[in-house]
Order: sequence, then structure tokens, then C-alpha cells
Amino acid sequence: MKTLITLSLLLLLISVDSTETFWQSFKTAVGKHDVETIARLSKFPIEMSYGIRSIKTKAQLAKRYRQLFNEQTNAAACFEKAKPVVDADNPKRFTVACPDAAGNEVVVYHFDQTRTGWKFTGLDNLNE
Repeated sequence: MKTLITLSLLLLLISVDSTETFWQSFKTAVGKHDVETIARLSKFPIEMSYGIRSIKTKAQLAKRYRQLFNEQTNAAACFEKAKPVVDADNPKRFTVACPDAAGNEVVVYHFDQTRTGWKFTGLDNLNE
């Protein structure tokens, strides 16, 4: 029983560490406009807000970078301060909310844990 508890705690710590490691890599890549790294840390298609076509490839990501990270919010500035919020119903999912021009935290970036690690999966605007 003691071994099981120790193993469970170790797995929890590894999960938190992998989330933090991923988040540091992702926000650094966004801050540097590093499309290669962002693509590697993403799961395509990247879902977009209601009525906006999803981003299906790295080439589309490069072309639509501004739309994804600068049009509705300044993601790089937001990510410097923001902390991931783990989904209470699904610990393999977290979000990061960023403010729009009015200061309301309605631009939400979604991330999922996959077999190959954490991936950026979508953007949503709660006002749309």
C-alpha cells in the first residue's frame, strides 16, 4: 500500500512537471514567433472560434499566426503572466484565458495531453 501511494504521488509530480515544461516551451515559442516549435507542440487541426475555419497544417499556422495569437489578444504578453488552469473534470486538459481589448478574459487557448505529450488544440472566444 505504501508503495502504491508513493507511486501515485510520483506520477502526479511527473504530470505537473510535464505540464509546466510544456507550458514554458509553448509560451516561449509564441513570444519568439517560432512557428516550427508551435507546430510541433500543436495537434492539427487547431480548432478556432465559432465560424472561423480550423488551422489544418503548419503552413496554415504560419500564414494565420497573427489571427491565432495577435488578433483577439496579445497572447505573448498574456502568456508571460497567465497560469494554466487544469480542467476539473478532465486532468488531461488545461486552458489559458487571455484578455480581449476590453480587458475581459474571453480568449481561451485549449491544450490536451495526448499519447505524445501536451498539445495546443484550439482557440475559443467566449463572446462568439
